[in-house]
Amino acid sequence: MPAKEVTESIATLKTASKNEPIAKFLGMKLVELKPGYAKITMKLKPEYQNFNGYVFGGVIVAVADHAFAYGSNSVAYPSVATQFNINFINAAGPEDTLTAECNVLRSGKRAGVSEITVKNQTGKLIAKATGVTVRV
Repeated sequence: MPAKEVTESIATLKTASKNEPIAKFLGMKLVELKPGYAKITMKLKPEYQNFNGYVFGGVIVAVADHAFAYGSNSVAYPSVATQFNINFINAAGPEDTLTAECNVLRSGKRAGVSEITVKNQTGKLIAKATGVTVRV
């Protein structure tokens, strides 16, 4: 994507992030966005716990997916996920603040590949994911 289009896409995404329903509902915030990179934070709540007292994996997936969406769309807008794989490394606590970072490894004419990490406020690795996107 030409540099001008990337700059326009990032501006569009930053504006959209201010009123995104799912981000508001879950309390996710776009902290940083640049070509091929996005950082999202999310303060967890006790309501996100499952029956074992751990944070529900779907919540961790949500923050990872959110970073993935912004990172991939920063260089190939608009695009959607076709594949998302996640490995849970450590449990997240209900009082943690998670930070998800997406790095686009490759953005081609048809598909893009990204790597996403999720860490807590102390830098403890919670999850690692990869994803594939296609342009729409």
